[in-house]
Amino acid sequence: DSDIETLGFPFKKWTHDKSIADGLTIRDYIEEAAREFGIYDKIRFDSKVVEARWSTEEALWTLTCRNTSGVESEIKCRFLYNCTGYYNYAEGYQPEWKGMDRFRGKIIHPQFWPPSYDGSADNIVVIGSGATAITLVPNLAKQAKSVTMLQRSPTFVVSRPSVDALSLRIKSILPKALAFQAVRLKNIIYSMVVFQYAKRRPDSTRGALLALARRDLPKGYDVKKNFNPKYNPWDQRLCLAPDGDFFKSLHSTSTRVVTDEIDSFREDGIQLTSGDFLPADTVVSATGLKILLVGGMKIFFDDREVDFSQKLSYKGTFLSDVPNFAIALGYTNASWTLKCDLSARYVCRMLNYMKKHGYEVAVPKLEDASIKIENLLNLTSNYVKRSEASLPKQGDRKPWRLNQNYLLDWFALRYSRVNDGTMTFTRRSA
Repeated sequence: DSDIETLGFPFKKWTHDKSIADGLTIRDYIEEAAREFGIYDKIRFDSKVVEARWSTEEALWTLTCRNTSGVESEIKCRFLYNCTGYYNYAEGYQPEWKGMDRFRGKIIHPQFWPPSYDGSADNIVVIGSGATAITLVPNLAKQAKSVTMLQRSPTFVVSRPSVDALSLRIKSILPKALAFQAVRLKNIIYSMVVFQYAKRRPDSTRGALLALARRDLPKGYDVKKNFNPKYNPWDQRLCLAPDGDFFKSLHSTSTRVVTDEIDSFREDGIQLTSGDFLPADTVVSATGLKILLVGGMKIFFDDREVDFSQKLSYKGTFLSDVPNFAIALGYTNASWTLKCDLSARYVCRMLNYMKKHGYEVAVPKLEDASIKIENLLNLTSNYVKRSEASLPKQGDRKPWRLNQNYLLDWFALRYSRVNDGTMTFTRRSA
């Protein structure tokens, strides 16, 4: 749900015309960048860090790694930077509905899509209304007998061209390197303006989003029921429909959106609380993800396991009172990787500062007892609410508060003092 110019690397140009790219093209771009910049050969594939232990005496992390054959090995390092993302790769969120065990058809979670699945003769029900469901519906509709997207509550969905005409114009005028940076800056500013306007004028933004949906949907479609959420715009992320493919699929009588709740599964479909029945040969449970910080590894500080829920995020990059440990956390209101890039640059500044001054340990100390504790992520999405208790927190003021603003973070992480009085530095001998 992000344009590739802001999702991609600022140091490697995106050469394709499409700004809203598919997964395979993005993967090729990432692998090409890894090879081009000498990273690929340094990656240890098929290996997972299951445990990390910090020793104050040694001022070192000891990582326990396990490969796909179950063989364990150790790596020692001075500094640990966790870039595992934020969700559980091994398990998606799967609600338990009454009667699921008696359903005779297939139940598929998109996170584990069977490559051999052929739904060309199936009546398919997609449960959910997030980005996954919005992406699946138009693609399944191309071959299935029928597709019904069943949602408990609506989501804001907006159409956007996969090829940005203005970006193409800029690329045709400016030199390649300059054009890439110009398009990237344009998209960053545009997303910031849209977000700030939405938060300041939610009613006006809601009206505009519903008007756009009416424009793209069949005449007379019940937009108020199926596309008008109870929450305000950007209380949850907007869903993006590239080239309006989701809306276009709803022009077919074999594809529809149903806003209702599940009473139970039957042998041949889903019984709704309204009394309606949805026949189904396949049910796709696009019900969301599970948040899992640091890839599920256990973190120990001198034999005491670190409880992330008791830690505060420092500048959105470090955690309070955890030494030599950084974590890549992105934006919830823009491309996730915009913040990850700033975070990585800040970590490099930190490491260079430590090397220059002979420090071995850096740890942000939380010593101000007056700081008010707040939840880390400012979204009302169910996957966030389910995990709030286990996530780190943020404070009500800098440097413990997330900006969720690229320009503010750009200045804060690139030009603020590294030794700011909160981040403390020591040498091993100390």
